[in-house]
Amino acid sequence: MQKTLVILALFISVLFFVSFSKENLRDIYSRPASQWPKPTIDDGIKWKELGILPSSPLENKKDSLKDVIELGKALFFDTRLSGSGKISCATCHNPELNWTDGKEKSIGHEGTINKRNSPTIQNTWFYAKLFWDGRSSSLEDQAFGPINSESEMHHEMPELVGQLRNINGYAVLFQKAFGSPAINPHNLTEAIATFERTVVSNKNRFDKFLEGDKKALTNSELKGLHLFRTKARCMNCHNGPLLTDNQFHNIGFSLNDNGYYQVTHKDEDLGKFKTPSLRDVMKTGPWMHNGKSTSMEEIIEKLNSADLITNNNPLIRPLSLSKKEKNDLLAFLKAISVSPVEFKKPVLPK
Repeated sequence: MQKTLVILALFISVLFFVSFSKENLRDIYSRPASQWPKPTIDDGIKWKELGILPSSPLENKKDSLKDVIELGKALFFDTRLSGSGKISCATCHNPELNWTDGKEKSIGHEGTINKRNSPTIQNTWFYAKLFWDGRSSSLEDQAFGPINSESEMHHEMPELVGQLRNINGYAVLFQKAFGSPAINPHNLTEAIATFERTVVSNKNRFDKFLEGDKKALTNSELKGLHLFRTKARCMNCHNGPLLTDNQFHNIGFSLNDNGYYQVTHKDEDLGKFKTPSLRDVMKTGPWMHNGKSTSMEEIIEKLNSADLITNNNPLIRPLSLSKKEKNDLLAFLKAISVSPVEFKKPVLPK
């Protein structure tokens, strides 16, 4: 009887392996997402299936908002928004670097090294809360933070408004954007936020696969996709078309930074940080809120091991991925990463 059970178990294992062989994975994931294998999701987790890159909510309004967007673009790249006249929003969010700066931590006023890594602003319109710790609830509000921060742009909003009012070119741009040459903190931050909502990722090879190009992904990348959705448990936090749950989690990388706790003052939020989108993840390192992670292979290894299980987060468990599975997962992360949309920097007003 025992021998029969062993043979049966081996037979089932073989069937499972065959059903998800590299050939069949392509067939399976070529079907509508509703027919894909069920992802590995913990009880109580709200999730959405992966999907094609969505458009910015302003995509159909670009013509009517053209002048506001152009004003916001100029402000975003203008170093005169900083007290030193040396730093712009684009200093830390460079379009050529997928709208980040490639540094461990952002560099602010007079070379000050800031507390956290500069995240990309691609698709930032999607987030319900901004900054790594979620302390801002809108892009308009978020724009105030770096300008007024002593360690970042080191300017005072009243002084900045007065300075911009003395630049004739800005009076023209504000007139075109808002029907009045008046400059105030409200329309200044509204223009910057409106521009930021137009910054989206480029479509990657996974998008092309979903759009019907069934050769867009390699066999290794398809295995990585399947692992991402199942054994690697990634979709507990990184789900939906933008590969983020828009929530906050402590995954063991906090390193004495209180994170979301500083906003909520709830003990359960200690060490939690915003779940970043994984779109273009391989283009936006170094990673994590503190920029301490410089190797995606090391991040995967840490998440794969039992050593990370120190933060009482039930979502974080040893994955027991083999070396081949880790390589396939990394291959998928590379497949969802692509260079930024071509961007032309503005001519600043005088």
